[in-house]
Amino acid sequence: MLVYTDLLTGDELLSDSFSYKEIENGVLWEVEGKWTTKGCVEVNIGANPSAEEGGEDEGVDDSVEKVVDIVDTFRLQEQPTYDKKGFIAYIKKYIKLLTPKLNPEQQEQFKKGIEGATKYLLPKLKDFQFFVGEGMHDESTIVFAYYKEGATNPTFLYFGHGLKEVKC
Repeated sequence: MLVYTDLLTGDELLSDSFSYKEIENGVLWEVEGKWTTKGCVEVNIGANPSAEEGGEDEGVDDSVEKVVDIVDTFRLQEQPTYDKKGFIAYIKKYIKLLTPKLNPEQQEQFKKGIEGATKYLLPKLKDFQFFVGEGMHDESTIVFAYYKEGATNPTFLYFGHGLKEVKC
C-alpha cells in the first residue's frame, strides 16, 4: 500500500486506495470522496423486543455519524476559508516552502504549472472547503474539497508536487 504524505509536514493526506486523476499538467490531483456511515449499524435479527425482558437497549450507544471517507481516514482538519488576497498570499508562501524540497526536474514542472493551477482554483474559492493534515501545521499543504455541479459526493484537489509517496 502507498500512502501520500504532505512533503512539508509529513502528515498523511491520501493513499493509493483512492484513485486520482492528474489535472492542470499534473500540478493538481483530483480525487473523488464519498459520504459513508460511521458508527452503529442496526441489525434486525428477527427478535421481538416487546416480548423480550427489559425491552430497552441497555447501555448501547447506537449513534451513527455521516462522514466523508477521505476526511475521516486521514483525519483531515477543516480550515477557515480564504478570500482571493489571502489565497494568493498562501500560494506565494507555499511556492517558497515547497520548491527547495523538489528535485530540479520537479521544480521546473511545478513552476511551469502552478500559475495555471492557481488560475483554475481561484474562481472556485467560494465553493471550497479547505483542509490540512492532522498536525494542523501553519505550513501545511492545503487540500481543497468542493462539490461538482449536481454531485452528492465531494471532489478533493491536492497539489501533486506537495505529496511524498511512502510505501507501507
